[in-house]
Amino acid sequence: MLHRNRLRSVWNRVGSGGIHLAPRQWQTWLSDTGSLTRKLEVAFESRIEVQVLADRLQTIHSDESRFFHGRTKRCRVREVLLLINQEPVVIARSIIPILTASGSNHTILKLGKKPLGAVLFQGRNRNRNRLRTHREITQLDRRHPLWKDGQRRYPEMPTGAWARRTLYHLKGHPLLVNEVFLTLPPAN
Repeated sequence: MLHRNRLRSVWNRVGSGGIHLAPRQWQTWLSDTGSLTRKLEVAFESRIEVQVLADRLQTIHSDESRFFHGRTKRCRVREVLLLINQEPVVIARSIIPILTASGSNHTILKLGKKPLGAVLFQGRNRNRNRLRTHREITQLDRRHPLWKDGQRRYPEMPTGAWARRTLYHLKGHPLLVNEVFLTLPPAN
């Protein structure tokens, strides 16, 4: 039973059949477990350009903190636009706890205009980072905090945009990646 003050999550876990809530043309994009950057480059037959919108310490949303067992409130938050031929196709919001970015993971702090997937899916890290992933999807409306964040940074943010979020582990430390699709990529 839910308490009255507690909101139910609008996110649906992909592994529990939640993917079938999305229109058929979105399903492969929302459920794919590989590098989104690579998948976009193949679909559009062009290189991805990363435009960094924000990269700083900030308080994260309560529905994001649950991925860190509620103990993490302030994290490094990196928001970027992924562009193909100068057209925005995805807005991404990565939540990187301080501990995750420490020690041998310090390269994640120096991404600049490089996509996060370049670190997560590079050679030897690929299998270790994907071992324990958790993926959820949703269709955003204007009330959702992720839509509001995106709209502040990208005013043309479409209502009803499909989004996915994935919990990855970088050398055993968690990080959460939210990806909002601004347009339907071509079928590949």
